[in-house]
Amino acid sequence: MTTAQAILERLKSLPDSAQQEVLDFIKFLESRRAGLVQEEEDAWSGFSLASAMRGMENEETAYTLSDLKESFS
Repeated sequence: MTTAQAILERLKSLPDSAQQEVLDFIKFLESRRAGLVQEEEDAWSGFSLASAMRGMENEETAYTLSDLKESFS
C-alpha cells in the first residue's frame, strides 16, 4: 500500500470536519512548499548575478560623470 492509499483509507474514517482540517493542512503544506521553491529560485538568481558581476568593481569605467548628465538647452 502506498502512502497516498494509506492516507485515503484513514481519511475516509474521519468526520467531514476533520477531513476539512486535513484539506486545510494540505493547502498549507503546498503554499509553504511553493514559498520554499521561490526562496530557492531567488537565492540562485542572486548567486548568478553576483557571479556575473564578480570583479567588475575593479574595472575602469569608460564614462565620466559629465557623460552621464543630460543637458537641456
